[in-house]
This record gives sequence, C-alpha cells and structure tokens, in this order.
Amino acid sequence: MQNKWLVPVGVLALVIGVYLASTLGQGGSLEGNNSSSLQSQTKFLHWYPEPRKLADFEITQHNQMPMNNQTLAGKWTLAFVGYTFCPDICPVTLAEINKVYPDLKQVAAESPLQVWFLSVDPKRDTLERLNEYVSYFNPEFIASTGEHAQLFPLVRSMGMMYSIAGATDDPNYLVDHSASIVVINPNGHVIGRFKPVHKPGQLATSDMQQLLHDLPLLLTSS
Repeated sequence: MQNKWLVPVGVLALVIGVYLASTLGQGGSLEGNNSSSLQSQTKFLHWYPEPRKLADFEITQHNQMPMNNQTLAGKWTLAFVGYTFCPDICPVTLAEINKVYPDLKQVAAESPLQVWFLSVDPKRDTLERLNEYVSYFNPEFIASTGEHAQLFPLVRSMGMMYSIAGATDDPNYLVDHSASIVVINPNGHVIGRFKPVHKPGQLATSDMQQLLHDLPLLLTSS
C-alpha cells in the first residue's frame, strides 16, 4: 500500500528550488522582486543584466586592516578604481563624492554606506601613502590595494579595467583605468555603475547630481 505522505522526488525538488530562489532573493539586496521596479525608477545608473559576484580577494586597507569580500557584507558600497599619482580623474572624483557624501549618509541612516577607493598601483601606493591620500578627502573613506594577482580579477569582476602605461622603471608612469563609480549591494554583488559624463572641454567624470538622484532610491529600498 502506498504511503499517502510520500511526495514524488521531482515535485519535492521543484518545491525546494522555488523556496530557495525566493529566500535568496530577499533582504534588500536588489536581487529580489524589487529589482525591476527600481530599475524603472532610476534614470542614470547603468544596471548590469544580473548582479555580478566579485572575485574572491584578500587585500589590505590603508589602516593596515585586512580587506576581503566579507568587508563589503551588510553595506552599500560606492567603489572607484584608480591610483594616488593620478593627475586628474581620481582626485576630482573623490572630491566630488565627498561633497555629496553628507547627503548620502543622511539618506543611508538605516542602510550603511561606504566609499571605497581601490588603488591599482601597488608599487607606488604604499599603505602610508593611501592613508594620507584618502584621509585628505574624507577619513571615513576606505582605500586599499594588493598584488596585481589579486587586483586584476577583482577589477575585472567589477566590470572595470586598468593597465600600466609604459615601463614602471619610469617614476612618472601612468595607469590607464576605468572612471566609472561602481555600486555594490549589501550582498557584495555589483549591480551597476555611474559612467563618466563626456562634455566638450571638461574632464569626463561621473555626475554627482545623477548619483544623488538614483542612489537614495537604492539606499531606501533596503
């Protein structure tokens, strides 16, 4: 006699799969049902088709504390790739972010926000230099760096790029890098970026008014 409580294996697997999908999609990470709704509300954030998991990384912060994927958990993160010897885009972008940071923090009272400057020039950007550099803009900002073996897959998983221009024997070598501001959700996944705005005769950097319009929508969704 067949037990009436037995459930076919295929049906049970389907039920479990649906449950896990719905559970993992919750938590204000923009990986649930509210993602498409928010995408229609934002005007300037360039969303990725799907949230991107960052490559596993182990690097060091400017305060000599270790930094890894878990450092990003539970917070919204604005990430910017660059280097301290950058002559223009990096200092301008960090200064502009600092101008709007108080407004963003006020909105993010219940959804912690951090600003992350990732240096891709470990040869010159010592932790001491990074500490001095990022503290100049805002002591609450995070700066970090590591070996290229860690940095390259990490930056690539953000949807960004960088390359050393010329020989590093030249003390004034430049580093080509993406200028977008990347948005990372509290699950540590990249959801999109604010691209630089190109205007004739002006430096191509992200527009802070665009960021101020869209980011609060994400912060208050958590």
